[in-house]
Amino acid sequence: MRTKKKNAQLLSLKHVTVMRGESVALSDVTLEIASGEHVCILGPNGCGKSTLIKTLTRDCYPVAKEGASISILGRESWNIFELRPHLGIVTPDLLAACATDATGLDVVLSGFFSSTRIFPNHQPDKKLVRRAEAAMERLGVGHLGRRAVAAMSSGEAKRTLIARALVHNPQTLLFDEPSNALDIGAQIQLRDTMRQVAREGIGILLVTHHVSEIIPEIERVILLRGGKAVADGGKASILNGEKLSGLFGAAVRVIERDGYYDVRAENGRKG
Repeated sequence: MRTKKKNAQLLSLKHVTVMRGESVALSDVTLEIASGEHVCILGPNGCGKSTLIKTLTRDCYPVAKEGASISILGRESWNIFELRPHLGIVTPDLLAACATDATGLDVVLSGFFSSTRIFPNHQPDKKLVRRAEAAMERLGVGHLGRRAVAAMSSGEAKRTLIARALVHNPQTLLFDEPSNALDIGAQIQLRDTMRQVAREGIGILLVTHHVSEIIPEIERVILLRGGKAVADGGKASILNGEKLSGLFGAAVRVIERDGYYDVRAENGRKG
């Protein structure tokens, strides 16, 4: 397991604005997330969540302006290939790219090469193969090493992708809308896997519009709407009917049970 620096900042944004084409996707966002912290960024579709992820992974860059800055793991400048081992990324786009005849082991090994499968120019040695197999065993998918990802269930494929994200022993795992396309059983397995990873000391950064995906280990929730961080705090103070009704533009009530939260629609709509 990677030794983590105490109190290091995974992400520090100060007055960050990011454009997507002619539109403002993030507007004057200021926030800090510590390395190893378990955090959820919650917001409706179109609120800027994807842009925030792409800013963290250096696919998007903020507008240069006085007083604005961004640092990742304490550094403002990164070679993208040096940054990737520190962050494990699990996204729906990656699942779609890996849903081929590539085997589970190939997909997990591809994490060492920032690809979606093993290509002829990749030559993983026995050490990398052992690390990939260990990551699959860790997630309970060791038996899927020779199975094509296209032949897996959605839950099996998702856990294989998480194993891919773990091969570097990253400081943080970033989950982007992880329950998409999963049935109820697979969603439960996914949440159990996320909890396992969190208990092992790896930071969880969950980006979602599903309140039910927030595992009990996540203590802090940031609400994102219209490209702005509109609230930031502990779950008890953030996940309530008033704040979530305002966030999603619909009257909802919040239900909490055994550390999990969910929402139910109230009669009428909030304007």
